[in-house]
Amino acid sequence: MPTVTTSDGTEIFFKDWGSGQPIVFSHGWPLSSDDWDTQMLFFLRHGYRVIAHDRRGHGRSAAGEGHDMDHYADDLAALTEQLDLREAVHVGHSAGGGEVARYIGRHGDARVAKVALISAVTPSMRQTPSNPDGLPQQAFDGLQAGLAAGRAEFFRGVASGPFYGFDRPGVEPSEALIDNWWRQGMAGAAKAHYDCVSAFAQEDCTEDLKKISVPVLVMHGDDDQIVPYAATAPRTAELVQNGTLKTYEGFPHGMPATQADTINADLLAFIRS
Repeated sequence: MPTVTTSDGTEIFFKDWGSGQPIVFSHGWPLSSDDWDTQMLFFLRHGYRVIAHDRRGHGRSAAGEGHDMDHYADDLAALTEQLDLREAVHVGHSAGGGEVARYIGRHGDARVAKVALISAVTPSMRQTPSNPDGLPQQAFDGLQAGLAAGRAEFFRGVASGPFYGFDRPGVEPSEALIDNWWRQGMAGAAKAHYDCVSAFAQEDCTEDLKKISVPVLVMHGDDDQIVPYAATAPRTAELVQNGTLKTYEGFPHGMPATQADTINADLLAFIRS
């Protein structure tokens, strides 16, 4: 398997297909690079080089320690440096959006052409006096408690309910999507998933976002039940130096899968612009 070895010895699995301008995808919790297969095949057909990695402790990457945004960002930097990626477009979904923001905050955007943040956890998901629309700490405690009590059953409930909006009236669940989400989640390390919750719950990427000077497209559904829209998307678009907010009425957190045609077309237009 193709891997990059980070400075602390953790092996990170990645996919690297095609040639042309690179598009680098960072996935959400508790998934893997497989969650981007639809996007990777779409952009491959449009002449781009597509790259996605499994975050440490997720998918096929080694678990190790260091399950926090700084390590995730440094792992992404190690990948971009090993592959010598330049003029790359970075696309981050959910926790992957925080990873991309922290990567640029720590390593700069000299290698970056554009950024797309989809249903991203930036700048912060947690409810505070300055972020009243965020989630209370009990919500994150509940994620960890559910995972610890029985990961397989808990993951099935997340995938079949709020992640894709399959719990909404009139929405027909896709068993294939649910199974694929569950498969990806169960492939990772339980402790890494548990610790990752703390990473996206506690981290604040405000200062990272302020450092991003390249064009940023913020894409978020207003029916996101995982990452609250009001607490994240508008604030993210305001904090970056050159941001555009695109709001999708009724779209769920997992909209790159459930509304792939719309998301892919909008991403392509942004990259070509």
